[in-house]
Amino acid sequence: MAAESTPLALPVLPLDNEVVLPGMVVPLDLSDSEVRAAVEAAQAAATSETGKPRVLLVPRIDGTYAATGVLGTVEQVGRLADGDPGALIRGRDRVRIGAGTTGPGAALWVEGTRVEETVPEPSPSSQLRSNGGDPYPGQVTELVTEYKALATAWLRKRGAWQVVDRVQAIDDVSTLADNSGYSPFLTTEQKVALLEATDPVARLKLATQQLRDHLAEQDVAESIAKDVQDGVDKQQREFLLRRQLEAVRKELRELNGDQEGEESDDYRSRVEAADLPEKVREAALKEVDKLERSSDQSPEGSWIRTWLDTVLEMPWSERTEDAYDIQGARAVLDAEHAGLTDVKERITEYLAVRKRRAERGLGVVGGRRGGAVLALVGPPGVGKTSLGESVAHAMGRRFVRVALGGVRDEAEIRGHRRTYVGALPGRIVRAIKEAGSMNPVVLLDEIDKVGSDFRGDPAAALLEVLDPAQNHTFRDHYLEVELDLSDVVFLATANVLEAVPEALADRMDIVRLDGYTEDEKVVIARDHLLPRQLERAGLATDEVALDDGALRRLAGEYTREAGVRTLERSIARLLRKVAAQHELGERELPFTVADGDLRALLGRPRHVPESAQDPAERRTAVPGVATGLAVTGAGGDVLYVEASLADPETGAAGLTLTGQLGDVMKESAQIALSFLRSHGAELELPVGDLKERGAHIHFPAGAVPKDGPSAGVTMTTALASLLSGRLVRTDVAMTGEVSLTGRVLPIGGVKQKLLAAHRAGVTTVIIPKRNEPDLDDVPAEVLDGLDVHAVTDVRQVLELALSPAANGAVPEVPVAV
Repeated sequence: MAAESTPLALPVLPLDNEVVLPGMVVPLDLSDSEVRAAVEAAQAAATSETGKPRVLLVPRIDGTYAATGVLGTVEQVGRLADGDPGALIRGRDRVRIGAGTTGPGAALWVEGTRVEETVPEPSPSSQLRSNGGDPYPGQVTELVTEYKALATAWLRKRGAWQVVDRVQAIDDVSTLADNSGYSPFLTTEQKVALLEATDPVARLKLATQQLRDHLAEQDVAESIAKDVQDGVDKQQREFLLRRQLEAVRKELRELNGDQEGEESDDYRSRVEAADLPEKVREAALKEVDKLERSSDQSPEGSWIRTWLDTVLEMPWSERTEDAYDIQGARAVLDAEHAGLTDVKERITEYLAVRKRRAERGLGVVGGRRGGAVLALVGPPGVGKTSLGESVAHAMGRRFVRVALGGVRDEAEIRGHRRTYVGALPGRIVRAIKEAGSMNPVVLLDEIDKVGSDFRGDPAAALLEVLDPAQNHTFRDHYLEVELDLSDVVFLATANVLEAVPEALADRMDIVRLDGYTEDEKVVIARDHLLPRQLERAGLATDEVALDDGALRRLAGEYTREAGVRTLERSIARLLRKVAAQHELGERELPFTVADGDLRALLGRPRHVPESAQDPAERRTAVPGVATGLAVTGAGGDVLYVEASLADPETGAAGLTLTGQLGDVMKESAQIALSFLRSHGAELELPVGDLKERGAHIHFPAGAVPKDGPSAGVTMTTALASLLSGRLVRTDVAMTGEVSLTGRVLPIGGVKQKLLAAHRAGVTTVIIPKRNEPDLDDVPAEVLDGLDVHAVTDVRQVLELALSPAANGAVPEVPVAV
């Protein structure tokens, strides 16, 4: 307990982040203006009654004064050990700070009240310690004993044996508690708590608890330090042993005449110096340990070395910075490829999203990065493979191509297990290693040509590679460590999407490349193909030129394809012909190839549109022949259907189909025949011939397999033309599935079919009404050259497609686009 006495007027000596307790003797630097002002004020106010100059030592923490200070007496003024002026001050009693007052000097004066501490009363039966008794109650005695034991343990660890004797000689509870103020491990807040604790027993309990907590922390720190030291000793011992082992191996190599050596000795240093993920580093060090334990004659050593070389060559921490110039990336795509608007927009969208994720700190979400998996599906020659390089160029990433055509072994994707001789990692890991970056653009070329046999299904192994939810933990059978593929941009190419397994196609974002229009081919030939072939032919750009008319005729009559490969070969052949003629002295340069020069240089055109032929020579010049549209692996194409009736005396009634047709197409032919038999009278057709005579439907190009329902209206039109004797209009092509009731049902591949019709010179196209929205995907220049009719019933098809029977003139029909 504590009691308060008469107020005192004292100059304040502030202590910044320091605390002085009663009984402590501290030196203070008088070079500090506040300390000097307080000491000088105390000296000026000292009298014979007050004795030595007195100051009030008050802790000041972050500019705030404590409520309790210590009355201190200036014992001596002189110089400190470093020569600076100083004063030696002894703490006496606790003082509770009151209001401010006045006094001599520049110091701050306050009124304070001395706190009189009350110690526990001795037990009635106790005697003085000198007589062997105990002056305090039992609990206090135990507390004193515990504090002295803890303080002695701490002082002995520090080697302060003289201080131990002084602490053991203190019997007063208050003095013993205040003695903890010398403890260097106490924080300022803890010392302030001791200062403000006026009850000596409570203060001793607090000091004991603080000392106990510090000793516990010190024990933990010593335990950690011991563990660290043990680890360091183990590493030093291991280092010495390894050095000895290296010396022994060196002697053995010299003894055996092997001077190459030093194989495993640098693997450990290479692994430790490499910037590897933690799990990969652990696996690599385990393999190094195995290598060091294995003998030189062991075959396992060569397997381990190959594995370590592969791991160390992988670019685990290498990443290229994406080019987030969206407009610049689009300009690169436009400069390197004409057309292909869909895929350019998709890449631009991807880059824009990547940029926004990076700006918002969302580069890695849930352990996954923002990679992409796109499938470029289209006919050959439209630029799918070269587009991959352009995407990498636009993004500022490295590009690597993986050819999957003909791959039949699952290990080609996941790698071989190391138990096999000659085991190698899979093509995905090799592609990452070849790129030298963990975020390249990887082109999986011809993914629809992947096969399967007894060695597994590579397409099934690609499910994990191309799944954005799984490929951040892809595990190759050879590496057997996790590889993060979530930041890789995968571009897969395919000619036919139907050949790709459904589960694999579901993991990819499908982008269709349906072929080029004639105008786009002219632009591509002029801006890309011609400059490249001029360089290959050794010709300068000012020596040979092709005008747009020649390029358009090359694209329209000398080649008929969805892409531009054959067009480029035709240009190359033309330039070679010009170069040869110049070398033979037959032609002077410079020379501009015009439309009329092509026949002399390349011969006759190979693909003359039906509309350009003589009417008597056209396929539709006789009844029973109709023009259809189809989609093949090379894009859209024109398909002719021929129908005939057998002689009733020589042929049995029924339906004969030829042209290597699939089951769906055979069923469409049966439906067409059944519809005409049931509705022939309504259409004013002699359906009796169908009952008595056999019908034969043939699809030319019989070596090419054909299937699908979209030739239904074409077969119906061919049979109706045959029965009615009315010719099918030469400029009309059609597509659509027909039902038993005569409804025209929707089909797929409208864009490819209309591109094929445009290339073939067809001007009128009939499509199902429900396919009308697909016209939005067709280029405007193609739609401008076609008269498209959307129909719902086969009767509308016959009305549009069949010429009048009387004179064969083309009837006037309303346009229904």
